[in-house]
Amino acid sequence: MVNELEIKKQICEIGKRIYNRNMVAANDGNISVKLNDHEFLCTPTGVSKGFMTPEYICKVDENGNVLQANKGFKPSSEIKMHMRVYQKRPDVGSVVHAHPVYATSFAIAGIPLTQPIMPEAVIALGCVPIAEYGTPSTNEIPDNLEKYLPYFDAVLLESHGALTWSTDLLAAYHKMESVEFYAQLLYQSKMLGGPKEFDEKNIKRLYEIRQKFGMPGKHPANVCLNKTEKMNCHNCGSCADEYAGMPGYQYNFGGGSSCGNCGSEENAIAEIVKKVIAEMK
Repeated sequence: MVNELEIKKQICEIGKRIYNRNMVAANDGNISVKLNDHEFLCTPTGVSKGFMTPEYICKVDENGNVLQANKGFKPSSEIKMHMRVYQKRPDVGSVVHAHPVYATSFAIAGIPLTQPIMPEAVIALGCVPIAEYGTPSTNEIPDNLEKYLPYFDAVLLESHGALTWSTDLLAAYHKMESVEFYAQLLYQSKMLGGPKEFDEKNIKRLYEIRQKFGMPGKHPANVCLNKTEKMNCHNCGSCADEYAGMPGYQYNFGGGSSCGNCGSEENAIAEIVKKVIAEMK
């Protein structure tokens, strides 16, 4: 079993990775690791994640109360968001929050990552919805996040950044890398005239591969509430009727309308342009 000092070193290493990969600026972002049902390690507030050493790392209980912190350090103000993930997803061992440039740009534009454009993203990541905006450090973010936790392993936070979680720290970090890579490819392919998406047959085959691999975590292939023979998160853009009207879910980025909650990509872009023009007047 890995001891706490080694886990703290791993948190610092992942902090350096997200900083060096431009996923955070200044003191942005936070990382946590579950030790057991009552103890969690997390990064402190007000420090750059690229320059941490083990003595920076704090320990909290399941309610976010401080169990141990060295002088001058206190847990991230967004620990509430992490604790909600652990509370609703017992299978999760680590949570990573960052502000990767491309993924955060999609979050600011109100566009979820739902287009099936590459096998790795469909198999390992699934769709990435947008949780409605909440004021940082308050319960608004975890409250808005909660409805997505049973169905996904990554979300965009409206006008804020991205949040990923998985069985362990490295896996949670890799999901953050995957979200950003997916967002960058989607953005750049749009600049080249638009991505070529997989059809329903190929999406189904990719879902079957994921199931065959027995990959941990949640995924729309297994739990999408709209999943039928002709509908899934990657060609619908909506994961439940109750999500209708949430940021991004009024649009179908799979090309064409698949359900009553979906519209076209052209409509989505037109709406965004309209809002930008209105704010400039």
